Amino acid sequence: MAVSVELGKALDKAYENSTLDEILAAPPSALAGLTDKHDELLAQLGIKTVRDFGSNKFFATAGVLVALSGKAG
Repeated sequence: MAVSVELGKALDKAYENSTLDEILAAPPSALAGLTDKHDELLAQLGIKTVRDFGSNKFFATAGVLVALSGKAG
């Protein structure tokens, strides 16, 4: 089943018409608001692609904690 998702505001203009595989293989600066400088800093943490960024255990844990914070109490 094909799925369509509008990511225009989440991506740098250069990547708006890219496939999912192309976006996941792109540097983090493919995400709107991140720059080449962010790419350099994230590379120091071993994060060189959007896929690396999204699957990083520390960012994933932080995301879960934030999601849980809205459910606590």
